[in-house]
Amino acid sequence: MLILASQSPRRRELLGRIGLEFTVRAADIDETMDENDPPEVAVARISAKKAAAVEADESDVVLAADTIVVLDGAVLGKPKDAADAARMLRMLAGRTHRVMTGVTVRRGDKYETRVETTDVTFRPLREKEIAAYVATGEPMDKAGAYGVQGKASIFVSGLRGDYFNVMGLPLCLTAELLRTFGVEVF
Repeated sequence: MLILASQSPRRRELLGRIGLEFTVRAADIDETMDENDPPEVAVARISAKKAAAVEADESDVVLAADTIVVLDGAVLGKPKDAADAARMLRMLAGRTHRVMTGVTVRRGDKYETRVETTDVTFRPLREKEIAAYVATGEPMDKAGAYGVQGKASIFVSGLRGDYFNVMGLPLCLTAELLRTFGVEVF
């Protein structure tokens, strides 16, 4: 059985898009990152912690992921409130940032974690746009305060890498990792 160690509706949707059957068992962990770690190490560590926290039989395959937004080496997590969301969007406006997702697959005691990175460029944003977007509530549960698949799609002027990574689960990398653990997509 494939177990998704995430409550994320986006990750459930993406796995469903590629036709995988799975069960959801959310990992209840402290997702605080060590500020001394480089972002790619921190996101990989959180992903691995999520995979380890989920109960599974020896034959089960556990899939866990964690996504962060990185600008100038600083990690932008989920906004605390509307003002924090607006602050993050102002920071991202007119600039290129990186979205990193740590993906971990586990069966029994065997783990593999890899990190996918995608560069995303936002066009300059007007204050009015930022306020209107924040008012939708969409940015509140998303790293970096935006969802590329939603209304913020109009902010993205460029993207280099895996689009699905920006949504929270790089599908190409995920399929490769799952295959090494005996889960075939096709």
